[in-house]
Amino acid sequence: MFTSAGVSVGIDLALALVEQDHGPELARDVARTLVVFMQRPGGQSQFSTRLDVPAAHAGPLRTVLDSVTGDPAGEHTLTSMARRAGVSTRHLTRLFRHELGMTATHFVELSRLEIAQRLLTDGAPVTAAARASGFGSDETLRRTFLRHLAITPTAYRNRFSTTHQQHPDNK
Repeated sequence: MFTSAGVSVGIDLALALVEQDHGPELARDVARTLVVFMQRPGGQSQFSTRLDVPAAHAGPLRTVLDSVTGDPAGEHTLTSMARRAGVSTRHLTRLFRHELGMTATHFVELSRLEIAQRLLTDGAPVTAAARASGFGSDETLRRTFLRHLAITPTAYRNRFSTTHQQHPDNK
């Protein structure tokens, strides 16, 4: 018997059971289906970086993916990720290329971008979003937004913010 303490945890549990019984592809498809927004303006991603990449069934790559998505602002150099996975940097690079079709650095950047987008739509100031997502500086965040989304972080926040309330750190 399985139990959960709330709707969100119940969904997490259900997805874990689907993955266990039917595999990660079906679990990812179900997770995508469950993403429901009242109304989202165009230009904003509907899915998370982790759901957009092919599933790493187990092993060192899954350890790294879980680590990055669990703490995008953490230290995620190729060396630190390889150490965490217990493999060489060369092997980790091969795993990312073979299983995800991207570099480890690109995955980290996309994960951080996703967090920054969420923080900005919640009304966070650019500086706070840059620090909390792991970009470190406003300029690095701005360059990343322009490269991936063709919009500045401030313009993104103004366009996609879900609330008109000012974030406590906004002055």
